[in-house]
Amino acid sequence: MTAEHDQNPFSGAWLERRSEARQAADWAVQALAEPGTRFLVASGTRHLVRRSPDATIAFLDATHPLVRGADPGQLLLLGWFQDQRCVLLEALPGSSEYPDGTQLEELRPLLTELPEPQAALLTCARALQIWRARHRHCGACGAPTAPRQAGHCLRCTSSECGAEFFPRLDPAVIVLVSDGEHALLGRQASWPAGRYSTLAGFVEPGESLEDTVVREVREEAGVRATAVRYFASQPWPFPSSLMLGFHASASRAEPLQLDGELEDARWFSAAELARDGALLPPRYTIARRLIDAWYQRATGAALQPRP
Repeated sequence: MTAEHDQNPFSGAWLERRSEARQAADWAVQALAEPGTRFLVASGTRHLVRRSPDATIAFLDATHPLVRGADPGQLLLLGWFQDQRCVLLEALPGSSEYPDGTQLEELRPLLTELPEPQAALLTCARALQIWRARHRHCGACGAPTAPRQAGHCLRCTSSECGAEFFPRLDPAVIVLVSDGEHALLGRQASWPAGRYSTLAGFVEPGESLEDTVVREVREEAGVRATAVRYFASQPWPFPSSLMLGFHASASRAEPLQLDGELEDARWFSAAELARDGALLPPRYTIARRLIDAWYQRATGAALQPRP
């Protein structure tokens, strides 16, 4: 994936949301009547893409049978993407009217292959799909919900309840801890052999982000984080997180104590990170950008990508 701006992957103003357009009761009619509207098709957590000549979203237009036969409840207005109205179409299970040369694929393997604007668009679409799938029934009374506001609100259909539900994100911190010359990285047992990454965890009720950084570092590695500094954020739709990146300091003299969530944690020098001893996280992650930024400050040089 190539980046032409100083932001984390999947962030940036690729999508013009125009939230005011969601208020139009006939928004779906407008979208279907507008020749330039592009429909992004999804089924479950998979997206319709083409693989030839390069990976790209397989957009449909309003003339395609899958679009013409869609119920308004299957549609969600994402916004305007590259100056064209873009609508998410949630295909029904068993749909088979996909164009030749297209296929449904999960997003994560596509992240390094799609153009960055398209990866960002699917990041938004996937998060909304998962939210809708998890709120088909009212959490207050159990009645079915129905979409409102171009799909961005789900309202309970019970006349006695009428509760409304809006998309929510799960905030999580991710932190590169260092003593100035070494970076503290950990690994989970489920990761590829040899991979180490930054520490991370979800924000709990009643916590500030800084509180969460200190708690998570103490829980996972047993050391006390200080000088917590915000770095950047990244949307992460696996399933619905917002990753809030930080740098922090800690003393290497404190013994590491694992809580069982991590299989291992250790301090790495900049020279060790530059060698093949540690398999670092993918470049499309904020974890890798945190590591790259620390390495740049520590050495004055960029951490070169591995073959």
